Amino acid sequence: MRSFGYLTKEGLKNVWSNRIMSIASVCVLISCLVLTGAASLFSINVEAVVESVGQTNETSVYIKNEYSQLEAVYIGKEIEKVDNVASATFFPKEDAMEKFKVQLDDDQLFAEMQDRNKLPDAFIVVMDDLSKYDQTVADIMKIEGVDKVSSHSELAKKLTDISNLVGAISLGVTLALTIVSIFIIANTIRATMYSRRYEISIMKSVGATNSFVRWPFLIEGMVIGFVSAVVSTGAIAILYEVIMMAIQKAVPITVIPITDLIWFVAGIFAVAGVIIGFFGSLISIRKYLKIEGNEILGW
Repeated sequence: MRSFGYLTKEGLKNVWSNRIMSIASVCVLISCLVLTGAASLFSINVEAVVESVGQTNETSVYIKNEYSQLEAVYIGKEIEKVDNVASATFFPKEDAMEKFKVQLDDDQLFAEMQDRNKLPDAFIVVMDDLSKYDQTVADIMKIEGVDKVSSHSELAKKLTDISNLVGAISLGVTLALTIVSIFIIANTIRATMYSRRYEISIMKSVGATNSFVRWPFLIEGMVIGFVSAVVSTGAIAILYEVIMMAIQKAVPITVIPITDLIWFVAGIFAVAGVIIGFFGSLISIRKYLKIEGNEILGW
């Protein structure tokens, strides 16, 4: 435990001793984390908007005219049993005529059309997953008594494509920036080890174990990662509020409040920062652990 405490203090000293490189690493890692977080939060909000649009994207299912309203209600029960159908709300032909009357705004013409009332009973159907739109419509059409379904497959496809595209871009950005972050941390730790190569040489020469040599550098990398995560969380919270307020002024959409996401973001950033710092340090120090003390100095 004494050795553990000593090595941990050495790791913390390394951060301060190499503060210029440490600050540079923190700044780069903050940039990577903020960009990654921004991409992820944007993706989450797009998915939420797509989901909300999907819930309000009402599809009309029309019942054949020869069926009575009671029979139509039973058909509605069958529609609700179809996979991917969230709800099926009955919309009788009388209500449809009243709605049509308001839209037509011509009492005489409406009276003539009312005598030939051919508007059918209908159900307003909401689906859970728009990507399954075509299959759901096909299943509904198999139900006896269903006449036709108003098609919104093009809108469903566009919404699904947008959601998939944003998810793919977000994943790509996250992977790319993670690799860049590990590379930056690795170079920072490599510079630290080079400046302390004499000390490492002496430790290896007197029989220091690999763990003893490695631990301070791992601590240094994890501290850099954790500090970057803390600062990044504050930065992303401020940026999120500013950007989302601007978007809401331009487009009337509902976004997820940062208060609902901040602890999730903070946890992900903390874990990601520490892991990136750990692996960046681990990659850098492997070279020095494979050779003996005098070889480190090139003797």
